[in-house]
Amino acid sequence: MKVLVVEDDPAVSEPLLAGLQRNGIDTEHVGYASQVVLAAQGVDVVLLDLGLPDGDGIDVLRELRRVSDVPVIIATARGDETDRIVGLELGADDYVVKPFSVRELAARVRAVARRRRVDSTLETGRVVVDRSQHRVSVDGSPIELTAKEFDLLAVLAEEPGRAVPRQELFSRVWDPVWVGTGKTLDVHVASLRKKLGDPELIETVRGVGYRLAVDTA
Repeated sequence: MKVLVVEDDPAVSEPLLAGLQRNGIDTEHVGYASQVVLAAQGVDVVLLDLGLPDGDGIDVLRELRRVSDVPVIIATARGDETDRIVGLELGADDYVVKPFSVRELAARVRAVARRRRVDSTLETGRVVVDRSQHRVSVDGSPIELTAKEFDLLAVLAEEPGRAVPRQELFSRVWDPVWVGTGKTLDVHVASLRKKLGDPELIETVRGVGYRLAVDTA
């Protein structure tokens, strides 16, 4: 996943960029309104400050929405209700007021990106996950999965190569407050590996969780 950080203050942008990267999110950075539309091409989410030196972030958002549907999270010191309403009505996907936790912001970034990918097709190496049709194929051959196996694979396929923590998998595939045994996840992963036909497609990250292999050719 790649995020464009639009922030002119180095005291804010530098720790924010470092924090997002520590949370497994690739970043690009610009500090001027005039740079945003071009820089937003090819990124997954835009983090947009409203107070920019050469223009207002609301105008930037308006221009972005004319040419792109890239998800936008407004991250600003302007917390007035009017600013929030205007930003959301112009098409922002979320609105966060400074100061904020980088971990919370990373979670919001992933949540916004997930909402935009709900009906998308996720392709990584040999594996294709078609969420809208609820279909999976490996090397072009269809694979029959249970509903939980499909959901588990879809979460892993959102960010190939990222080690997805066990708790996140429990929360998103089963229940936000999981009270069952940890073996449930391991059993589903074992079944999924068998059905995919190659155990190396899903890697175990000890002490963390699981990840979908990036280079599976």
